[in-house]
Amino acid sequence: MTFQDEALPREKTFRDPILGTIIVDNQIILDLINTPEFQRLRRIKQLGTSSLTFHGAEHSRFGHCLGVYEIARRMCNHFQRNYPTHHPGDGLWDDSERPVALCAALLHDLGHGPYSHTFEHIFHTDHEEITRRLITSPTTNIQRILARVAPDLPAQVSSVIDHTYHNQQVVQMISSQVDADRMDYLQRDAYYTGTNYGKFDLDRVLSVMRPIQGGIAFEISGMHAVEDYIISRLQMYLQIYFHPVSRSMEVILDHLLKRAKYLYQHPTDYQPTFTPYMLMPFFNNRFTLDDYLSLDDGVLSTYFIHWTKSEDDILADLARRFLNRRPFKSALYDNQTGAMLEKLTDLIATAGFNAEYYTATNSSYKLPYDTYHPQSSKPQSQIELIQPNGELVELTEVSTLVAAIAGRQAGDERFFFPKEMLAEHDNIEIFEPIYQEFQHYISNNHIIIPD
Repeated sequence: MTFQDEALPREKTFRDPILGTIIVDNQIILDLINTPEFQRLRRIKQLGTSSLTFHGAEHSRFGHCLGVYEIARRMCNHFQRNYPTHHPGDGLWDDSERPVALCAALLHDLGHGPYSHTFEHIFHTDHEEITRRLITSPTTNIQRILARVAPDLPAQVSSVIDHTYHNQQVVQMISSQVDADRMDYLQRDAYYTGTNYGKFDLDRVLSVMRPIQGGIAFEISGMHAVEDYIISRLQMYLQIYFHPVSRSMEVILDHLLKRAKYLYQHPTDYQPTFTPYMLMPFFNNRFTLDDYLSLDDGVLSTYFIHWTKSEDDILADLARRFLNRRPFKSALYDNQTGAMLEKLTDLIATAGFNAEYYTATNSSYKLPYDTYHPQSSKPQSQIELIQPNGELVELTEVSTLVAAIAGRQAGDERFFFPKEMLAEHDNIEIFEPIYQEFQHYISNNHIIIPD
């Protein structure tokens, strides 16, 4: 049985607010979508805590994965129509790669958990590793469906995810500076956050893509569309993904899970009123794929509701802050004013807060954003343009706009703390002198060194 043998007699379609119509014309793709492993992605938000900043951002990993599949499908169609291979090694598109490309596009985020990056930090999981396990483990529906096409298809799809697949055209379709993943989430996230930053001319970018020996390049006539994409990506990270309120809610979530993990790992110090059975394998550092697949945003939210009534004051308070959207405040600092963090932390502790759970530093420079850096040693960091004579030129050599931002770090460093530290009290407050001293070091949302 081959991938082509399982072509559907009639196309199935998904109506999509970003791409219009997502077309499924193969039974393998449809069967993968219908697996419990893939359907779980409906219950995991694409942007995690960002929905607490941008109320429309309730979209799921499911919709994003469908979108990446559809963009990859359009890439394959474009390549096959305009750049089909004539003989092995000519650098053009071999459409026998279509099954690997489409399955990898669809399944690339399969291993994401609830509130993915925060969950990974606390419980030391790796969504890419879990994605590969879900694709290759003989216990999963995903593996069995892929193996129906060819015994080695699961391993091939997995190797695209970890960038080791032999055909870099396929790898760069899914993971590169201009890939189906980024092109979907930028537009999808912009739409659901109600912003315009992530919008660019997707059709134009796709139309100027072409396969080359060892990867994918773009016709130089489409340079401005690629520039627009790069600028859109930068704006989305600065305005949406690095938003200080979203990061504040991530800090609270991180500390909430950290506190819960500590309490359940030290039962002699704490006697819980209920047991969060689905999280216990993670508290005990012994979880299976089935344990992982049992979790979604709803499961964690249910436990958070329980914890609001916990006898542990810190756990209960953090749960309430998260569920009721009571973010920490934050102030910017730099190398010089960072020397004040110890003093500010001491004041917060003196005001009655456990500094381990009520303070944090967070640098958006360390968040998962890959600045376009053509001098990097990573192959995917290059965007190559094809000139009329067939020669390749790197984007920043001809684009002054992209050259101006290439390789530059974008972001900030913030110190997070309870909003109460900035409160002004009309009544007599025992901690009022401490609050006033703390506020003496904050000006215009920056940490300062007083005169």
